[in-house]
Amino acid sequence: MIKTILDKVLAAMLFVALLPLWIILSIIIYKKLGTPVLFSQKRPGLRGKPFTMYKFRTMSNAVDNYGRPLPDSERLGPLGRFLRSSSLDELPELFNVLRGDMSLVGPRPLLMEYLERYTPGQARRHEVRPGITGWAQVNGRNAISWDEKFRLDVWYVDNHTVALDIKILWLTVKKVFKREGISAEGEATMSKFEGRPRSDV
Repeated sequence: MIKTILDKVLAAMLFVALLPLWIILSIIIYKKLGTPVLFSQKRPGLRGKPFTMYKFRTMSNAVDNYGRPLPDSERLGPLGRFLRSSSLDELPELFNVLRGDMSLVGPRPLLMEYLERYTPGQARRHEVRPGITGWAQVNGRNAISWDEKFRLDVWYVDNHTVALDIKILWLTVKKVFKREGISAEGEATMSKFEGRPRSDV
């Protein structure tokens, strides 16, 4: 309960304080990338329940000669890379925190299609609300393997406290300024999680 109250109070304060930045970014994104300015997608939340997550748009609508979207790396231009490296694209997730879909700190919400690929141990990451930042994000972000990321997520589930959340928020600020772990090697962000053979469960 304390975590939920702190989440909403801090999210509300940040929402108001950063409103001028929201407006400026929205105008820039509209002019450079078009509409919609916000990217929305269904993601699994607490206990895997779907919710709509919001982020600032970072990719263009560029398509090939057959009308198919180009690879992420080709649609992610300088503006999109800046938004991601600075984590400014995550600002609209404050709205998700205010709605109770997310927490400021917790395992990052991944794709719905990954749910059926998790082992029982990996699925434990959904025992808490997903976060804008998390233990895995301050310990490698997208530059670490999926196995390591899930191990860190589950460690957080078993050990989270208000003090740990404050530490993670502080480390997140430092990571953002250093722009570390933005993407996996050879990827625009992170390689797709394909799961593992059921014999490895």
